[in-house]
Amino acid sequence: MKPSTLFILLLFTQLLFAQSEWRTHNAFTQNPFLLQVDSLVKAGDFERISSIAIVQDGQLVFERYYDDNTVETLHNTRSVTKTITGTLIGNLILKGKLPSERELAAPYSKPEVVSNPDPRKDAITIEDLLTMSSVLECDDWNNWSRGNEERMYLIEDWHKFYWDLPIKGFPEWMTKPEDAQYGRSFSYCTAGVVVLGDVINTITGSLADYAEAELFSKLGISNYHWQMTPADIPMTGGGLGMRSRDLLKIGQLYLNDGEWNGEKIISSEWVKKSTTPHARIEFGPGYDYGYLWWISEFGGERAYYMTGTGGNKVAVFPDLNVVAVVTSTYYNGGGKAHAQSERILAEFIVPSMKE
Repeated sequence: MKPSTLFILLLFTQLLFAQSEWRTHNAFTQNPFLLQVDSLVKAGDFERISSIAIVQDGQLVFERYYDDNTVETLHNTRSVTKTITGTLIGNLILKGKLPSERELAAPYSKPEVVSNPDPRKDAITIEDLLTMSSVLECDDWNNWSRGNEERMYLIEDWHKFYWDLPIKGFPEWMTKPEDAQYGRSFSYCTAGVVVLGDVINTITGSLADYAEAELFSKLGISNYHWQMTPADIPMTGGGLGMRSRDLLKIGQLYLNDGEWNGEKIISSEWVKKSTTPHARIEFGPGYDYGYLWWISEFGGERAYYMTGTGGNKVAVFPDLNVVAVVTSTYYNGGGKAHAQSERILAEFIVPSMKE
């Protein structure tokens, strides 16, 4: 084989590898914070943690799997999926297929006949859905809410479920949008993110094909699993199965200002908008919400992160140039499941990266 041919072959191999897998750096395997958390997870001090993976400066510096999980395990990280849905909306805008997030959602999704008709439904924007602050009565954290996701799963047409909801009321003891910190009243609404999936599917003709062509294949993500709605559309509100290494890529894409292997997947403006507070989450201290990203801090370091039931987290620490994944199957753990994952981030991962 000629030297020039060998060089081209090696270069192609390196480029192919860069598109599909991480470069690894093993200097952190003896880090005391990471050794300790690894030991605690193995000892059962943290319940049902399935993986911990960390990228710093674009290199995989720590990766551990627990119980029967491996590098190839597709983790059902539940509502982490929502942030990927927001990424697809950003890509549509970059590609000129959607003018902006200020577009009305109804022309892309709303059925002609809905229950509780009201002209305010036609004024709901895609941004309202991205920030979980539309005028419809939808709250997954309230068992009495008509829009609670558990009621949605009982019927066939999930996006119509959303449009059939009544307008939200604001009694005196609730904060009205005009009085809220960012001018929006937040309520956690999976059904609204399902509508975003319907919007993407309407614009592209196939959400699944578009996500594969414009996001997953470009990030070198080949092994994943969508849960499907009864309408045979990928469930954009939760349940997407992905490897920990590939979840890291979604976080790294935002850390890269929307670029991957020299190509813009989402714009720098979209990254900034997505990770800037647009709504305030009133429970607990220090939680803000961007475009389907949570915004807070762990261990004194500012972070924006994806989160899902069971304590699943994909956290981006821009000042440390770090992306961290904690996956968990502690689905019945409620707040405890989230608290233990947040403790892993704050007490072990952040100090290890600072050291």
